[in-house]
Amino acid sequence: MAGLYFFLSIVSLMFTWAAVIQARRLYGLLALYFLAGWLAGEMALIHLLWQVGLTALLAFAGIFENPLAQVGLGVFALSWLGLAYLHIQAMDSPLHLGRALQEGLGKNYRGDIPGERQHALADHIRCASWLRPFHFSRAGVSVHKHLPYGDAGERNLLDIYCPDVAREGGFPVLLQVHGGAWIIGSKEQQGKPLMYHMAERGWLCVAINYRLSPRVAFPNHMVDVKRAIAWVRENIAEYGGNPDYIAVTGGSAGGHLSALAALTPNRLEWQPGFEEADTTLQAAVPFYGVYDFLDRDVIRPDMSMADLLTRRVLQVSQEENFELWDSACPLSHVSAKAPPMLVLQGTHDSLVWVEEARVFVSALREASEQPVVYAELPGAQHAFEVFHSVRTDHAVNAVGHFLEWSHARWLREQSA
Repeated sequence: MAGLYFFLSIVSLMFTWAAVIQARRLYGLLALYFLAGWLAGEMALIHLLWQVGLTALLAFAGIFENPLAQVGLGVFALSWLGLAYLHIQAMDSPLHLGRALQEGLGKNYRGDIPGERQHALADHIRCASWLRPFHFSRAGVSVHKHLPYGDAGERNLLDIYCPDVAREGGFPVLLQVHGGAWIIGSKEQQGKPLMYHMAERGWLCVAINYRLSPRVAFPNHMVDVKRAIAWVRENIAEYGGNPDYIAVTGGSAGGHLSALAALTPNRLEWQPGFEEADTTLQAAVPFYGVYDFLDRDVIRPDMSMADLLTRRVLQVSQEENFELWDSACPLSHVSAKAPPMLVLQGTHDSLVWVEEARVFVSALREASEQPVVYAELPGAQHAFEVFHSVRTDHAVNAVGHFLEWSHARWLREQSA
């Protein structure tokens, strides 16, 4: 038992250390580092509770008379210090998110939201949520599952998260695009904390599947996203949604696709067979997206994803089809016509580096006539908002603020 306790202490410290440090050139250790840092960073207090509980239980059993167990206790103590630091760091997320919203939207942005919608602006989080990280369902929200929006079978299905009460003027719509490196993932796996949060507050949320590589190559993923937007615009009124207001969000590959969709409205070559559909989006909230396939700023030459993109996603090299690679980059499409955008990125993201988001946001701010909000979260790893955590729930609150502000501004423009 002493040996097992010592082993667990070493593993726990490794997980904690992976969440605390910002590592980059990991090569073959990248997947392990990401997984360890992600789970420890987003569930720091949960890890702390089970580690302390296990220690207390074994103390009653008299295990600490063994020198190896005593060493293990010392190692666990180091892990506890790190976990406490990580939890405090996550609790500071509202400071960074609030500052980002004020810088991007104005210090009095909340005052721009109508009084009847002020109740939707959540500022606090519920312990019951992040202590049960994988419990998503909420009272007052119904889910319509597996609705077809295209003819690609399972990969062209969507789910609708619908409030049980009506809203005057119809529900504004939030479209969720899942991540997974363009090769894995499904609509049921991501975005649920945000979608349930917004549906509770009178938004209609739509989560989509899309065709995946290597079965298909880009731009088929983008075609499916555009097709889903067209379907929403044509059909969402049947579910109480307002087809005139659609915001888009997604993480990782979903962040890439959501940003690209927002920046390329009505691009005809990506709308085969539905060229007349309006695929304009009114706001976008990409999480830790990939914004430049070409890495034109040479941010990550030693950890490039060019091989993955060449072999599986675009299925052609840069040299063979530079135009396709360039067209796949949201960075290539920034313009004055970009919709309001909130970009979220973690400093410790090991799969999409924070410098990539900074370059994209800088270019977007220089070109766009609409507000650009950039929230950089210290310590956040890739996929940080997939399940409930302290950081996730604060980020969800901030996204809710941004979307309410964006929708309120859109309503004023429509009535002007």
